[in-house]
Amino acid sequence: MEHMNTISVILPIKTRNTSDFDEFFEKCILSIKNQSEQVNELVIVHSGEDNFKNYVELFNFEGINVKIYEHEGSPNFSSQVNLGVEKATSEWVSILEFDDEYSNIWFKNVKNYMSIYQDYDAFLPVVVDVDDKGVFVGFTNEATFAANISSDIGILSNDTLLTYQNFQISGMVIKRDSFLINGGLKPSIKLTFGYELFLRLTQNSTKIMTIPKIGYKHMNLRTGSIFWNYKNGDDRLSEDEVKFWIDLAKKEYFYIKDREIKYEPETV
Repeated sequence: MEHMNTISVILPIKTRNTSDFDEFFEKCILSIKNQSEQVNELVIVHSGEDNFKNYVELFNFEGINVKIYEHEGSPNFSSQVNLGVEKATSEWVSILEFDDEYSNIWFKNVKNYMSIYQDYDAFLPVVVDVDDKGVFVGFTNEATFAANISSDIGILSNDTLLTYQNFQISGMVIKRDSFLINGGLKPSIKLTFGYELFLRLTQNSTKIMTIPKIGYKHMNLRTGSIFWNYKNGDDRLSEDEVKFWIDLAKKEYFYIKDREIKYEPETV
Protein backbone atom coordinates (compact mmCIF):
# COMPACT_ATOMS: atom_id res chain seq x y z
CA MET A 1 0.00 0.00 0.00
CA GLU A 2 1.54 3.27 -1.15
CA HIS A 3 0.48 5.36 1.86
CA MET A 4 2.61 3.22 4.14
CA ASN A 5 5.68 4.77 2.50
CA THR A 6 4.84 8.41 3.26
CA ILE A 7 5.69 9.98 6.61
CA SER A 8 6.27 13.66 7.37
CA VAL A 9 8.13 14.80 10.49
CA ILE A 10 6.73 17.93 12.16
CA LEU A 11 9.32 19.99 14.05
CA PRO A 12 8.01 23.04 15.97
CA ILE A 13 10.57 25.65 17.07
CA LYS A 14 9.47 28.39 19.45
CA THR A 15 12.88 29.96 20.12
CA ARG A 16 16.57 29.36 19.60
CA ASN A 17 17.45 31.19 22.80
CA THR A 18 18.89 28.27 24.72
CA SER A 19 22.62 27.76 25.18
CA ASP A 20 22.66 24.20 23.81
CA PHE A 21 20.20 24.71 20.95
CA ASP A 22 22.69 24.10 18.12
CA GLU A 23 23.88 20.82 19.64
CA PHE A 24 20.34 19.58 20.30
CA PHE A 25 19.10 20.61 16.85
CA GLU A 26 21.99 18.90 15.05
CA LYS A 27 21.36 15.66 16.95
CA CYS A 28 17.62 15.68 16.26
CA ILE A 29 18.21 16.26 12.53
CA LEU A 30 20.86 13.53 12.52
CA SER A 31 18.29 11.15 14.00
CA ILE A 32 16.18 11.75 10.86
CA LYS A 33 19.14 11.35 8.51
CA ASN A 34 20.14 8.08 10.17
CA GLN A 35 16.75 6.42 9.78
CA SER A 36 16.93 3.00 8.18
CA GLU A 37 13.61 3.95 6.52
CA GLN A 38 13.72 7.40 4.92
CA VAL A 39 11.00 9.94 5.70
CA ASN A 40 9.38 11.95 2.91
CA GLU A 41 9.70 15.43 4.35
CA LEU A 42 10.63 17.48 7.38
CA VAL A 43 8.19 20.30 8.11
CA ILE A 44 9.70 22.98 10.36
CA VAL A 45 7.37 25.55 11.91
CA HIS A 46 9.04 28.47 13.69
CA SER A 47 7.91 31.64 15.42
CA GLY A 48 9.58 34.11 13.07
CA GLU A 49 12.54 34.72 15.37
CA ASP A 50 15.37 36.18 13.25
CA ASN A 51 17.92 34.25 15.29
CA PHE A 52 16.42 30.99 14.05
CA LYS A 53 15.51 32.09 10.51
CA ASN A 54 19.11 33.03 9.78
CA TYR A 55 20.39 29.83 11.39
CA VAL A 56 18.12 27.44 9.52
CA GLU A 57 18.81 29.05 6.14
CA LEU A 58 22.49 28.13 6.54
CA PHE A 59 21.94 24.69 8.08
CA ASN A 60 23.02 21.70 5.99
CA PHE A 61 20.11 19.25 5.91
CA GLU A 62 22.03 16.99 3.48
CA GLY A 63 19.30 15.75 1.19
CA ILE A 64 16.35 15.85 3.58
CA ASN A 65 13.26 17.29 1.88
CA VAL A 66 12.70 20.33 4.14
CA LYS A 67 9.78 22.75 4.18
CA ILE A 68 9.91 25.76 6.48
CA TYR A 69 6.92 27.80 7.64
CA GLU A 70 6.57 30.77 9.95
CA HIS A 71 3.72 30.64 12.45
CA GLU A 72 2.07 34.03 12.73
CA GLY A 73 0.74 35.20 16.05
CA SER A 74 1.70 34.18 19.55
CA PRO A 75 3.98 31.12 19.27
CA ASN A 76 2.93 27.98 21.10
CA PHE A 77 3.70 24.31 20.64
CA SER A 78 0.15 23.22 19.85
CA SER A 79 -0.51 25.83 17.16
CA GLN A 80 2.85 25.20 15.52
CA VAL A 81 2.25 21.45 15.39
CA ASN A 82 -1.24 21.99 13.96
CA LEU A 83 0.13 24.23 11.21
CA GLY A 84 2.87 21.72 10.42
CA VAL A 85 0.36 18.89 10.05
CA GLU A 86 -1.83 21.05 7.80
CA LYS A 87 1.16 21.78 5.54
CA ALA A 88 2.40 18.17 5.46
CA THR A 89 1.79 16.20 2.27
CA SER A 90 2.25 12.65 3.61
CA GLU A 91 -0.40 10.19 4.72
CA TRP A 92 1.25 9.88 8.15
CA VAL A 93 2.88 12.49 10.41
CA SER A 94 5.15 12.37 13.44
CA ILE A 95 6.06 15.05 15.99
CA LEU A 96 9.73 15.64 16.85
CA GLU A 97 11.00 18.17 19.40
CA PHE A 98 14.31 19.90 18.68
CA ASP A 99 16.00 18.53 21.81
CA ASP A 100 14.86 14.93 21.20
CA GLU A 101 15.96 12.09 18.93
CA TYR A 102 14.39 9.19 17.07
CA SER A 103 15.84 5.70 17.31
CA ASN A 104 17.38 4.96 13.91
CA ILE A 105 14.99 2.03 13.30
CA TRP A 106 11.84 3.76 14.56
CA PHE A 107 10.16 4.38 11.19
CA LYS A 108 11.20 0.96 9.89
CA ASN A 109 9.48 -0.61 12.92
CA VAL A 110 6.40 1.57 12.42
CA LYS A 111 6.04 0.58 8.78
CA ASN A 112 6.42 -3.10 9.67
CA TYR A 113 3.58 -2.77 12.20
CA MET A 114 1.46 -0.74 9.76
CA SER A 115 1.65 -3.55 7.22
CA ILE A 116 0.21 -6.01 9.77
CA TYR A 117 -2.17 -3.80 11.80
CA GLN A 118 -3.76 -1.95 8.92
CA ASP A 119 -6.80 -0.79 10.88
CA TYR A 120 -4.73 1.22 13.39
CA ASP A 121 -4.48 4.98 13.03
CA ALA A 122 -1.57 5.76 15.36
CA PHE A 123 1.55 4.09 16.71
CA LEU A 124 3.44 5.14 19.84
CA PRO A 125 7.11 4.50 20.62
CA VAL A 126 8.43 3.36 23.96
CA VAL A 127 10.09 6.62 25.04
CA VAL A 128 13.37 6.81 26.95
CA ASP A 129 13.30 9.89 29.18
CA VAL A 130 16.64 11.51 30.03
CA ASP A 131 17.59 14.64 31.94
CA ASP A 132 19.48 17.56 30.40
CA LYS A 133 22.76 15.72 31.11
CA GLY A 134 21.59 12.68 29.15
CA VAL A 135 21.12 10.57 32.28
CA PHE A 136 18.32 8.02 32.15
CA VAL A 137 15.17 9.06 34.04
CA GLY A 138 12.58 6.47 33.05
CA PHE A 139 10.30 5.13 30.33
CA THR A 140 7.03 6.53 28.98
CA ASN A 141 4.24 4.85 26.98
CA GLU A 142 5.38 1.43 28.19
CA ALA A 143 2.48 1.41 30.67
CA THR A 144 0.22 0.07 27.93
CA PHE A 145 1.93 -3.28 28.49
CA ALA A 146 0.94 -3.47 32.17
CA ALA A 147 -2.12 -5.66 32.70
CA ASN A 148 -3.34 -3.63 35.68
CA ILE A 149 -3.30 -0.45 33.57
CA SER A 150 -4.29 -1.59 30.08
CA SER A 151 -7.01 -4.19 29.64
CA ASP A 152 -5.76 -4.88 26.11
CA ILE A 153 -1.96 -5.18 26.30
CA GLY A 154 -0.13 -2.63 24.15
CA ILE A 155 -3.29 -0.72 23.22
CA LEU A 156 -4.03 2.82 24.39
CA SER A 157 -7.73 3.00 25.16
CA ASN A 158 -10.00 5.68 26.55
CA ASP A 159 -10.53 3.67 29.75
CA THR A 160 -6.77 3.39 30.24
CA LEU A 161 -6.34 7.13 29.82
CA LEU A 162 -9.02 7.97 32.35
CA THR A 163 -7.08 6.09 35.03
CA TYR A 164 -3.48 6.74 33.94
CA GLN A 165 -2.27 9.94 32.28
CA ASN A 166 1.46 9.46 31.59
CA PHE A 167 1.66 9.11 27.80
CA GLN A 168 3.58 11.21 25.26
CA ILE A 169 2.62 12.42 21.81
CA SER A 170 6.21 13.15 20.73
CA GLY A 171 7.48 10.45 18.40
CA MET A 172 3.95 9.23 17.71
CA VAL A 173 3.16 8.35 14.09
CA ILE A 174 -0.46 9.12 13.26
CA LYS A 175 -2.56 9.33 10.12
CA ARG A 176 -2.64 12.96 9.07
CA ASP A 177 -6.37 12.84 8.35
CA SER A 178 -7.13 11.38 11.76
CA PHE A 179 -5.18 14.19 13.46
CA LEU A 180 -6.95 16.89 11.45
CA ILE A 181 -10.47 15.45 11.50
CA ASN A 182 -10.29 15.11 15.28
CA GLY A 183 -9.24 18.74 15.73
CA GLY A 184 -5.50 18.50 16.40
CA LEU A 185 -3.96 19.94 19.57
CA LYS A 186 -5.89 22.57 21.53
CA PRO A 187 -3.81 25.70 22.24
CA SER A 188 -6.15 26.66 25.11
CA ILE A 189 -5.14 23.55 27.09
CA LYS A 190 -2.04 24.12 29.20
CA LEU A 191 0.09 21.26 30.52
CA THR A 192 -2.27 18.43 29.49
CA PHE A 193 -2.73 19.21 25.77
CA GLY A 194 -1.25 15.86 24.72
CA TYR A 195 -3.34 13.95 27.24
CA GLU A 196 -6.51 15.69 26.07
CA LEU A 197 -5.68 14.83 22.45
CA PHE A 198 -5.29 11.14 23.31
CA LEU A 199 -8.60 11.17 25.16
CA ARG A 200 -10.32 12.79 22.18
CA LEU A 201 -8.75 10.43 19.64
CA THR A 202 -9.73 7.30 21.55
CA GLN A 203 -13.21 8.67 22.26
CA ASN A 204 -13.65 9.06 18.50
CA SER A 205 -12.58 5.49 17.70
CA THR A 206 -8.98 6.19 16.72
CA LYS A 207 -7.05 2.98 17.34
CA ILE A 208 -3.66 3.55 19.00
CA MET A 209 -0.98 0.91 19.52
CA THR A 210 2.32 1.13 21.38
CA ILE A 211 5.14 -0.66 19.57
CA PRO A 212 7.16 -2.69 22.13
CA LYS A 213 10.48 -1.24 21.05
CA ILE A 214 12.39 1.87 22.10
CA GLY A 215 11.75 4.45 19.41
CA TYR A 216 12.33 7.91 20.87
CA LYS A 217 14.64 9.70 23.31
CA HIS A 218 12.97 12.55 25.16
CA MET A 219 14.72 15.19 27.21
CA ASN A 220 12.77 15.43 30.44
CA LEU A 221 12.39 18.89 32.00
CA ARG A 222 15.15 20.69 30.12
CA THR A 223 15.67 24.17 31.57
CA GLY A 224 13.42 26.56 29.68
CA SER A 225 11.23 23.86 28.12
CA ILE A 226 7.43 23.98 28.26
CA PHE A 227 7.08 21.56 31.13
CA TRP A 228 10.10 22.95 32.99
CA ASN A 229 8.37 26.34 32.95
CA TYR A 230 5.17 24.79 34.27
CA LYS A 231 7.14 23.23 37.13
CA ASN A 232 9.90 25.75 37.84
CA GLY A 233 9.69 28.81 35.59
CA ASP A 234 7.56 31.87 34.98
CA ASP A 235 4.52 29.72 34.17
CA ARG A 236 4.85 27.62 37.33
CA LEU A 237 1.63 25.82 38.18
CA SER A 238 0.38 25.12 41.67
CA GLU A 239 -0.93 21.69 42.63
CA ASP A 240 -4.47 23.05 42.28
CA GLU A 241 -3.71 24.26 38.74
CA VAL A 242 -2.20 20.91 37.75
CA LYS A 243 -5.34 19.17 39.00
CA PHE A 244 -7.47 21.72 37.15
CA TRP A 245 -5.79 21.00 33.78
CA ILE A 246 -6.02 17.23 34.26
CA ASP A 247 -9.69 17.47 35.18
CA LEU A 248 -10.29 19.92 32.33
CA ALA A 249 -8.81 17.50 29.79
CA LYS A 250 -11.29 14.89 30.98
CA LYS A 251 -14.12 17.34 30.31
CA GLU A 252 -12.94 18.99 27.10
CA TYR A 253 -12.08 15.89 25.07
CA PHE A 254 -15.74 15.48 24.10
CA TYR A 255 -15.39 18.71 22.07
CA ILE A 256 -13.36 18.63 18.85
CA LYS A 257 -13.20 22.41 18.52
CA ASP A 258 -10.95 24.36 20.86
CA ARG A 259 -12.78 26.58 23.32
CA GLU A 260 -11.59 29.55 25.34
CA ILE A 261 -10.22 28.31 28.65
CA LYS A 262 -9.11 30.38 31.61
CA TYR A 263 -7.96 29.03 34.95
CA GLU A 264 -9.82 30.54 37.88
CA PRO A 265 -8.41 29.78 41.32
CA GLU A 266 -10.93 28.28 43.66
CA THR A 267 -12.19 30.49 46.44
CA VAL A 268 -13.30 29.19 49.80
